[in-house]
Amino acid sequence: MKYTAPIIAGIAVLIILYSGNKETNNMTNEYNKLTPEEERVIIHKGTEAPGTGKYNKFYEKGLYTCRQCGAILYRSSDKFDSGCGWPAFDDEVVRAVGRREDADGRRTEIICAKCGGHLGHVFEGEGFTAKNVRHCVNSVSLDFIPAENIRRAYFAGGCFWGVEYYLEKLDGVLEVTSGYMGGHVKNPTYKQVCTGTTGHYEVVEVLYDVTKTDFETVAKEFFEIHDPTQADGQGPDLGQQYESVVFYSDEDEKATTEKLIGILESKGYETVTKVIKASEFWKAEDYHQDYYELKGTTPYCHGKVKRF
Repeated sequence: MKYTAPIIAGIAVLIILYSGNKETNNMTNEYNKLTPEEERVIIHKGTEAPGTGKYNKFYEKGLYTCRQCGAILYRSSDKFDSGCGWPAFDDEVVRAVGRREDADGRRTEIICAKCGGHLGHVFEGEGFTAKNVRHCVNSVSLDFIPAENIRRAYFAGGCFWGVEYYLEKLDGVLEVTSGYMGGHVKNPTYKQVCTGTTGHYEVVEVLYDVTKTDFETVAKEFFEIHDPTQADGQGPDLGQQYESVVFYSDEDEKATTEKLIGILESKGYETVTKVIKASEFWKAEDYHQDYYELKGTTPYCHGKVKRF
């Protein structure tokens, strides 16, 4: 059964504190190869010259990721011109950026929470924006994915914790967010959805880079990480909110989903997955996001089974 919000929130705080204290030299082979200049800044905490970074005067719509590990760090909607000579953001993706005091005790360093790579420094109280925060980031610490290369897909397959856990590991997937879709209640809470009276399903929103993967690849993974033949939920989690659903955004996604279901049925799987037109997605409470990563365990009712 699922844990309560206070317990998960406590676990999240511990993980964030740990992430913020990672050593930047704790690198693995899974990360991108860096140029000498990128290594100087990201690993050895250097600073690029002001006004020279490619993202300083850059305002295209999209997502900014860590140059070293690819984790999403910032959204273009949070970028602003501070006039300081470096890219500036007044917000970050949740749990993406760690903080720690500089060695001189005068500034607060910001690092990628996933790999520990140096990003720059964060300042407060300058009054540039309503949020009154400025993440001053080196361009060489960042990569950029334009909005036209980013697509969203929506899947329901039991507890969203497990679906999120597996899909976020797929190559080309940028971010997976747990939430609710399909019901008649606006901005539903977890408690409401658990009653089974809102019509909502526990859904994940998958952001993926179309230059690295496609909807069919993500959908195949979805069909292999849950049991699409279980009609009353998933594993021990029973109820309408836990049923298997693919929410399609266009006719191509619908056709692809129906094709995959046809393949499964030709192999003897009595698939009960519903195919429903996507509606408004409501993000779940923060303590549901990255649940298994924060808890340090693996899903109890999901697992990879090769079906294609």
